[in-house]
Amino acid sequence: MAVSANRPAAANGLLKLDEITTYYGQMRILEGISLEVSTGELVCLLGGNASGKSTTLKTVLGIVRPRSGRVLLSGEDMTSWPVPQRIANGIAIVPENRRLFGDMTVRENLELGAVLGDGSTFAEDLGRVHDLFPRLYERRNQLAGTLSGGEQQMVAMGRALMSRPRLLLMDEPSMGLSPALVQQNFRIIKEVHESGVSVLMVEQNATMALSIADRGYVLSTGQIVLEGPASELLKSEDLKRAYLGR
Repeated sequence: MAVSANRPAAANGLLKLDEITTYYGQMRILEGISLEVSTGELVCLLGGNASGKSTTLKTVLGIVRPRSGRVLLSGEDMTSWPVPQRIANGIAIVPENRRLFGDMTVRENLELGAVLGDGSTFAEDLGRVHDLFPRLYERRNQLAGTLSGGEQQMVAMGRALMSRPRLLLMDEPSMGLSPALVQQNFRIIKEVHESGVSVLMVEQNATMALSIADRGYVLSTGQIVLEGPASELLKSEDLKRAYLGR
């Protein structure tokens, strides 16, 4: 599959993956992938099951170490950094299936997102999260495990935002949500992005993801087979062939 010739470079590069190859044991998962996220950009990474999307996010976060290639943050090589150092330098994740602490309250889950801070902006950050998600203020003393799927997704996003991230990683934000909640969720992601947070989002719902993204990449069996501006990818027949197999 040909890669789009229209490859806009990240002018103010925040994140760069440079020829990343990763393995699980003897199985190669990613093969020489390169992608960029500029400061202020929302970039989506599309692909079917087992295409390597989640492994890419784990590589950015440091959970998976590449066999070769580099991971750069604002031009600094962080390939060897441990996960806590990456988080301390402004990376946060909204993980697949949310992964909340169900026996803790909504407020306590949000507090966990701010543990690396000095507390000076806690009230401001909590107020911002409550402005984005008024339901979380209403549910602040409720156990997170008793919330609906949509409410739990709000907590997961709010928890990530409490760390004031420069780069927000999102892993399948529409998974397990009803169509109405998917629409609401993507509106909130767009609002978060427009507030100045750079986003790298892994998603299977290509149409929804591209409708709010600036640029997109398509993974297939561990390789990037298509990339370009989101508006062009939405109209691309190559996207249908790469993503839908037709």
